[in-house]
Formats: sequence, structure tokens, C-alpha cells
Amino acid sequence: MRKVFQAELQSIGDELVQMSQLVAHAMERAYASFEAADTEVAQEVIAADARIDFLQNQLDERAIDVLALQGPVASDLRMIVGSLRMSASLERMGDLARHIAQLARLRFPQNVVPASLAPVFREMAQADIEIAHKLGELLETRDLKVAQEIIRLNAHIDELHLSVFKTVAEPDWNESAPTTADVTLASRFLERYGDHGVSVARKVNYLVTGEWDPQYTEV
Repeated sequence: MRKVFQAELQSIGDELVQMSQLVAHAMERAYASFEAADTEVAQEVIAADARIDFLQNQLDERAIDVLALQGPVASDLRMIVGSLRMSASLERMGDLARHIAQLARLRFPQNVVPASLAPVFREMAQADIEIAHKLGELLETRDLKVAQEIIRLNAHIDELHLSVFKTVAEPDWNESAPTTADVTLASRFLERYGDHGVSVARKVNYLVTGEWDPQYTEV
């Protein structure tokens, strides 16, 4: 029975890593569609989100079965409960990538954001993608140095997000109301994507140490 239990735990961990890889790819493709106003790529991202949703449901069902049948305690219990919460954050990251793709599709053939803000959004997206890739590494290795790198990247995203809002609030901002709404929403989606990455990192920190670290932002 113990071997079966350990195999189930390994499978849950593997599925979390797979989800992190999928949400990284989703953001890569979503931002490609966003930057190039490519509706074909945007539609691919939107359709592929169902795979992430399916994996979350599968992982959650497996975790609940393990809780019910194995009665885990201590670190194993933390692992299973933490996995349930991490899968929710990863699923939400997939949703946010889908939202970016949906904006690209909505505004085609125009770009979502004006050219003056394109470099800021590119930098935010690149940081988000790096966070997602680092989540895969963190989930595999549980190296808390990687968690610190995720926090650093997210802090940079927060700064960029704030700069977007400051730009929109400037007296010389003269873009249309739909563009202003799109800029605000897109920036928020990218910022929240990073926040959910930090939420996963926080759960891994708890799995490793058994303690909540106050420096991690809860989502």
C-alpha cells in the first residue's frame, strides 16, 4: 500500500509540473498573438485552455481520492492539500493567458496597446513567462532559491504594472476609451499571472519548511 501511496504522490507532483509547462506555453503563445495581432494563434491559446482545465480536474480528483483512501498525515498531508491549492493557481494562470489571447482576437486587426506602451507589455510578458518556467523547476526541485527568483520577477512586474497606470493617468494620455480599457485590463491580467506564480511558490515554501513565509504574497 505504501508503494501505491508514494506512486500517487509522485503522479500528483508530475501533473503539477505538466500544468506549469502548459501555462508557460499558453502565455508564450498568448503574448505572441497579442503582439502580432494574430487571431489564429489567439484561437489556439483559447482552445488549448481546456487541456489545463482538464488536468486540474484530474489532479484534484486524484488528490481527493488519496485523502479519502490513504488518510495521509504530516508532510504527506501538506503535499496533497497544497497540491489542490497550487492546481487552482496554475489553472487561473491558464485563464489569464487565455484572456490576453481573447483581447488580441477582439481588437484584430489593430494591436491591443499603443506602440508607446508595447515595450512595457513585452517586458511584463517575458517576466511572466520566466516565472512560469521557474515554477516547473521549483516544483521538481523544491529549491527555495528559485522561489526567491520568482518573487523578484513578480516585484518587477508590479513596478511595470504601476507604470502603465501612471501613464494612463497622465494629462497627455489621449487614447480612446476602448484602448484605455484594453491597456488597463491587459496590464492587470499580466500582473495577476505573476501573483498566482508567487502563490504557487508560497505553497512550495510551506511544503518544504512547514511554515508560512510572510514575504510571499497570498493570492
